Amino acid sequence: MRNFNAWLSGFRDSIADYGYYIDFEKVHRNVDNIKVELNILNSLIGSKNIEADFENLMRKYPEVLKCIPLLLAVRANEIYCQDENGGHLFQFDFGKYPPNSHAHYERYKYFMRETGLFDLLENHIVNNLVDYATGVETGLDSNGRKNRGGHLMENLVESFIQKAGFVKDESYFKEMYIHQITDKWGVDLSGISNQGKTEKRFDFVVKTPNMIYGIETNFYGSGGSKLNETARSYKTLALETDTIDGFTFVWFTDGKGWTSARHNLGETFDVMEHIYSIADLESKTINELFEEK
Repeated sequence: MRNFNAWLSGFRDSIADYGYYIDFEKVHRNVDNIKVELNILNSLIGSKNIEADFENLMRKYPEVLKCIPLLLAVRANEIYCQDENGGHLFQFDFGKYPPNSHAHYERYKYFMRETGLFDLLENHIVNNLVDYATGVETGLDSNGRKNRGGHLMENLVESFIQKAGFVKDESYFKEMYIHQITDKWGVDLSGISNQGKTEKRFDFVVKTPNMIYGIETNFYGSGGSKLNETARSYKTLALETDTIDGFTFVWFTDGKGWTSARHNLGETFDVMEHIYSIADLESKTINELFEEK
């Protein structure tokens, strides 16, 4: 019989893989998309008459404006700015530029001056805008770690499912709803769908000759109220599925965040046969679980 405290003590601080920190392929792709415009703007570095030079660039190469937001670490194609002279929504989408006019050029020069971009260029604070943009993109991409992290546990569990010999869309399926399981195999899951009134989706469904496994995965590196609710809801789900022939609920979870919610997790552990950690995965528990395949 497994010991909960020993099991919990093996939880990981992180499951970051090598691609978690920065997606350099995305960084380089985004910079390449505006590399020509950045190189045109490079001509302004060290300029002695930067406002006139910038206006000439806008007249000759109006598309250079599209790379301006990135220089301010902004993803959007429009930027709103407000000061004592009023507010203005600046457009950087080439198809939405205002008509060429003296006011148009003056407004964008004002923007460049007040945001500090003219200072950045004319005073040689940077030497190459392509290199600068690569650095900015790298910083912006680090904000995507939360989204990448949300899929790390799913990806890890899927790799072990595949390692156990299951084939996607043949013997295992991703993001499958209760009604899809019922339609495909005829199993009555009304007991966990409030008689069809709620629609549960499992991260994975594994089908063996004698069993359907509905699988949930998550990883919590830090605590919070969500963990207690997750443990309680999965405890309820485990008890409900115990009454369904031919269906088993499986939960793969990990992360030091569970330390702050150990009581609720312990209660779920006590009633749920198929709850596993990364250490369990690595000890080939998943192969043992699906050995009847």
